[in-house]
Amino acid sequence: MAAENKILILGATGAIGRHIVWASVKAGNPTYALVRKTEGNVNKPKLITAANPDTKEQLLESFKSSGVILLDGDMNDHESLLKAIKQVDVVICAAGRLLIDDQVKIIAAIKEAGNIKRFFPSEFGLDVDRHDAVEPVRGVFEDKAKIRRAIEAEGIPYTYLCCHAFTGYFLRNLAQLDATVPPRDKVVILGDGNVKGAYVTEADVGTYTIRAANDPRTLNKAVHIRLPANYLTANEIVSMWEKKIGKTLEKTYVPEEKVLKDIQESSFPNNYLLALYHSQQIKGDAVYEIDPAKDAEAYEYYPDVKYTTADEYLDQFV
Repeated sequence: MAAENKILILGATGAIGRHIVWASVKAGNPTYALVRKTEGNVNKPKLITAANPDTKEQLLESFKSSGVILLDGDMNDHESLLKAIKQVDVVICAAGRLLIDDQVKIIAAIKEAGNIKRFFPSEFGLDVDRHDAVEPVRGVFEDKAKIRRAIEAEGIPYTYLCCHAFTGYFLRNLAQLDATVPPRDKVVILGDGNVKGAYVTEADVGTYTIRAANDPRTLNKAVHIRLPANYLTANEIVSMWEKKIGKTLEKTYVPEEKVLKDIQESSFPNNYLLALYHSQQIKGDAVYEIDPAKDAEAYEYYPDVKYTTADEYLDQFV
């Protein structure tokens, strides 16, 4: 599979979709984006807004000026979806958590079209077949796993992209609730702070996604983004930040029992974020062995990619 393959991105203006679009354009792939005319949810948590400040209108203008072909449509409109799919070779869905189940409509359209070489369902998190997460995120992961099984049952060629923790959601505030920048006085650490997590910028997720889309070796495999310089414990990240600001933070370690209680008693988005933090920082859901027959480690497949390290990412906040 080469860069001349036409790539369609669904959820193109979302937090990760925009980076996949830009990476596709940069790689030289003819790039298509399915854009619905109605607005999505604009009441997004402030952390997400801080990490993704561009508006939908600004993004679409940027896409058009970059040569992206914008197609009117919606995954819930079968005819527009089918028409879009018939024009491309690869479909990448970056839809949000509330639309995970709707991907069965994409599967049906891909099956009917019969021309798609690869489908990337909306994953872009931990490996949904390897986790010990709790609600409210557990249900989302289970829904994503059901989509995997549906894809496999239909015999659709696929790649699953497992990138774990976006820096924009986990690193820009050191996983502190209700903060959009790293703390300079006190820091809360879940568990003992010694569990490895995997961090990656959204832009690098886009790069690795398109590399995998153009790579025949990743056909019917899960690609795992666990980059050596970004495979870090919470204690290592805090120490890294302390060195940058020349100050030692006051640390509060929260035991798992208290974290679970806080998840149950919190409302969205804090309960959701806490469950994600719990999954990575306490349960270690980024720590596992892969099976080369069905998995690929991104940094081993694409050693030439110059990814942003956690150390480099934190520089912007000093």
